[in-house]
Amino acid sequence: MAQPVTYDAVRGRQVLVGDAFVPATVLIQDGLIAAIASYDAEVIGDVLELPDTAHLLPGNVDTHVHVNEPGRTAWEGFATATRAAALGGVTTLIDMPLNSVPSTTTVDALVAKQAAATGQLSVDVGFWGGAVPDNLGSLEPLWDEGVFGFKCFLAPSGVDEFPHLDALQLTAALSEIAAFDGLLIVHAEDAAVLEAAPHHGSRAYADFLLSRPPEAETTAIRHLLDGARETGCRVHVLHLSSARSLDLLADARAEGLRVTVETCPHYLCFAAEQIPDAAPEFKCCPPIRDEGNRNELWQALQSGVIDTIVSDHSPSTVDLKCAGNGNLQVAWGGISGLQVGFAAVAQEARTRGIGLDQVSHWMARNTADLVGLSDRGRIAVGAAADLTVHDAVSWEVDVANLAHRNPISAYDGQKYDGAVTHTLLRGRQLGDDPQIDDASGTQLQRTP
Repeated sequence: MAQPVTYDAVRGRQVLVGDAFVPATVLIQDGLIAAIASYDAEVIGDVLELPDTAHLLPGNVDTHVHVNEPGRTAWEGFATATRAAALGGVTTLIDMPLNSVPSTTTVDALVAKQAAATGQLSVDVGFWGGAVPDNLGSLEPLWDEGVFGFKCFLAPSGVDEFPHLDALQLTAALSEIAAFDGLLIVHAEDAAVLEAAPHHGSRAYADFLLSRPPEAETTAIRHLLDGARETGCRVHVLHLSSARSLDLLADARAEGLRVTVETCPHYLCFAAEQIPDAAPEFKCCPPIRDEGNRNELWQALQSGVIDTIVSDHSPSTVDLKCAGNGNLQVAWGGISGLQVGFAAVAQEARTRGIGLDQVSHWMARNTADLVGLSDRGRIAVGAAADLTVHDAVSWEVDVANLAHRNPISAYDGQKYDGAVTHTLLRGRQLGDDPQIDDASGTQLQRTP
């Protein structure tokens, strides 16, 4: 099997160094950035020469990916997920503790997941642990084994083996995690609000929206912030979709609470008014909301209330995604966007006058900082030579050509004027040729 090239340098006219694009030559040694030299610096060895239209960026760090292996590898697996990541400019991902079987809620389950990942990784992969009712009081051993934090749900997760926490259990989890200064990441929808909402068995997207009202997010986030205030625990709000929660979060920041927030490409690039009925590829929880809401999320990113953009890649088999013959209450909820999300956000950002430098901060630097990976997400001396190239190449998404396992995605048919053309992991180019051996990713553990 062919081997990809390992470069000694990358030269470009638009290299993101700090907060600005500059002409530079990035010198690479032993997988690290050894120096950032002038554009015309002399290099001995293999040099990737970029066209003037290309932007050289740090590899993206996607901290919200459901790989699902072991146990539900038919939905996705490490080989397919990490290859899709590489082709989309992601060089590091952190795997969610569900929907694999077993869920990553014990040390034994973490070991099983690490074994399943061995030899299959195109990019670097770390792991979240899970906080569920049965493992409260036993979270620290998982932390000691190197998980990056703990995910919980405040409403049913969709899989029986990963139950949600009630109010008392949430407080217990926050107190326990605060004691070792860990991180709790939270699917913040309130179970009682969701249960009280109308759940019409319907093909209408408008009916699905009614079943996941903004109040579910606002109520859950208020409870979470109250718990963070009481315990001092560091918390992270996952996949924020509702702009109605932004004032709560801004006030919490001003108060000094240790809270960070993410949103996702699908909330930034789609709006409810554009989503056809009976189109399960757009179903996710919390849902894609209206155009005004979308604009407010963009404003919150620019003001710093939202810190990061992550894929929340949550695939399933096509039959599960299409279950119910268009009935959106029956179809699996989750959007497959790992390979496309960066290009989609870059395009939407450009229409709003937002540059690739800022997009990179949201999808690389800030996500790396969230999980303490200060050696990536930036082009700097001593950082990992994990790089991605975005160039002015027009293309149309064809779901049949995406690398993730199941050919269904909300992005199918979308047209973009920019694409990821190269991804380098520790200076080693990851190829788009399936005959190239890209299994050079490593497993990551949190370090103190």
